[in-house]
Amino acid sequence: MSEEFKQRLKDYADGKLTDEEKIEIEREMEKLEEYQAYVNEMLDNERSSDVIPPHANNDPTSLSPKKEKRIVRRGKWKARISNALTVISAILAITILSSIGTALFYGVGDPSRNDKYQDAIASAISISQPNIEVPLSSQGKVFFMQEVYGDIDKKVGKERVTVGEYTVNFLFGLPSVDMDWNERSSPSRVFYRPDSPAKASSVDQDEAPQEQSKEQNTSPSSAKSGDWSRLGKLPEGTVAEAYVSFNRFFSTDELLKQFENRNMEPVWFAVDTGPNDRFGDHDGIITDPVGFPSYPVWHHDDLTVTSYQEEKRGWFGKIVSSGGHYPSIDTYGDGKLRNEHFMKSLRLLQEYELIANRVAPFVDVDASLAYVEQNGVRLYGAVITGPVKELLTLREVSWVHDLRVGEVRLWNWAE
Repeated sequence: MSEEFKQRLKDYADGKLTDEEKIEIEREMEKLEEYQAYVNEMLDNERSSDVIPPHANNDPTSLSPKKEKRIVRRGKWKARISNALTVISAILAITILSSIGTALFYGVGDPSRNDKYQDAIASAISISQPNIEVPLSSQGKVFFMQEVYGDIDKKVGKERVTVGEYTVNFLFGLPSVDMDWNERSSPSRVFYRPDSPAKASSVDQDEAPQEQSKEQNTSPSSAKSGDWSRLGKLPEGTVAEAYVSFNRFFSTDELLKQFENRNMEPVWFAVDTGPNDRFGDHDGIITDPVGFPSYPVWHHDDLTVTSYQEEKRGWFGKIVSSGGHYPSIDTYGDGKLRNEHFMKSLRLLQEYELIANRVAPFVDVDASLAYVEQNGVRLYGAVITGPVKELLTLREVSWVHDLRVGEVRLWNWAE
């Protein structure tokens, strides 16, 4: 404030100013009051946003509430990130340890637990699923889980066709089975026992009753039941799978000789395990047969090892390369070897009861083995594949009672 303005204020207070001077000085003082009010308002806003607690007035290290909140928020996020990283590290460590444990659980041993399980699964499929083969592969997972899987193949003509997918999941050795069939593939595995009461009354559903009675007077083969009419309507350039029931029991060697000079191939044999109403054998009609494939599904101990080499990899890994051969088998003979292998498969399933109950739940392994050991291996049916026109010739064979058509494919047969 200048000295001149101070003197004018003093003269205003003493009444020495003229009226015009009084008005001018009053205007100046009004402006000063407005300036002071604005400054006070700015100071009040600053104090309200950054108030320092009374006890911290003399503390040079004290912080404002806004800075304190920022520091607390930053600490919380650091703690959260640290906890998340700890949990992720723990999960990764558990996963790695469980993977190592799973590999050891299923892979250690010679043969390993995985090899034994695959052997039992393949044996259960071979005795319970007519003309079905599943080339198995396995994949280890974490937390002691293992997956055994493969395509479901059937032999139709000279080729194997895929009709579905097969999976067995293990948890600590406990199996669960999943079979996924293709939509157009439906198992048609109906057989009749030779002493079946239904055998005499079953007729060809494709033929009219009047036509049947006429044919019965002229041809003994017309009394046979099954899908003969359906088979006859298939084009000549096709091959088919047929489920054939016999009028009597055959030994394995005896039945094989029946097909030695026929232009068709037996791929699976149905074995008599005794009447059993519990597992689909009602009045001799068998929908869940027990049997074995024409070419055995060999077990791991059937291999004669001729070479072996082992190379370690890492702490627990190794690469094994071996060579050898399985027993040779005569296409139309070696019935004793085939029978022994079938009974060996049943005994293997007795050892792996859990797998047998999941893969072949309708097979009473103990009762079947006991019956076969007492009565021998007697065959009452077979799955046969070949050209349609060749399969039709079985209608004229005296020991053939019934035929059911399964899968049909275009010509793939080599004479």
